[in-house]
Amino acid sequence: MARLRAIESEDCALDSQVDDAVGSAWSVGDDQMEVAGEVSDSESAYEIRALSTETWDAFAELVERHNGGRFGGCWCTWFHRPTHSAPVAGQEQSAERTRAFKRDLVETGRAHAALVFDGEKAVGWAQYGSPDELPGIAHRKEVEAEGSSFPDWRITCVFVDRLYRRRGVARIAVEGALDLIPTTGGGTVESYPQDTSGKKVSASFLYNATRTTFEQAGSSYQRPKGKNHCIVRTSVAARVEQ
Repeated sequence: MARLRAIESEDCALDSQVDDAVGSAWSVGDDQMEVAGEVSDSESAYEIRALSTETWDAFAELVERHNGGRFGGCWCTWFHRPTHSAPVAGQEQSAERTRAFKRDLVETGRAHAALVFDGEKAVGWAQYGSPDELPGIAHRKEVEAEGSSFPDWRITCVFVDRLYRRRGVARIAVEGALDLIPTTGGGTVESYPQDTSGKKVSASFLYNATRTTFEQAGSSYQRPKGKNHCIVRTSVAARVEQ
């Protein structure tokens, strides 16, 4: 496991489906309210662990605390297919089948994420994978237009427990992904965050965090994507774990 230093589809129709599916999420400002229970205030208290069969139970508990995660309960499988795979996509995609689908991806090494832990409790994640592993991005034709180089990795979903929002966990999750990717070969890492331009934006649109979050984690702005998102990139060198 890696300990971090303390620091914080294809078209507009898919974007609309994404926004509709998460429209009931909390506004960014809503997370300033007091919450019950003990929550770590120090970023140094958090730890990054890779999503695996060993961390599956903690990941599953986090997802279940939030009714299956974003996008109508997709168990963080939305981007694993060329088109979305949330239960709302069709009767054949029940919540239980979606959970089983994600579990199978983890067991067969086809799902990657940096999980943020507060003690033994998972409180956030940043999903990452190769373009083949995560093909279902919005505005895919635009992103993969002729002349555009493919990244080695994509970070496609950043999620934080509702009790831990506005505590720097999103940036810790992104940096966790950038710390784990070198152990699987490194290379160019691309993501598609919301470009808020300093404006307050509903959390329902922040399924891949913000441009600022990624820039603070070391990524550089490349170009716009769709109406309100953008493409950012960074590179990380391969690293062999001792």
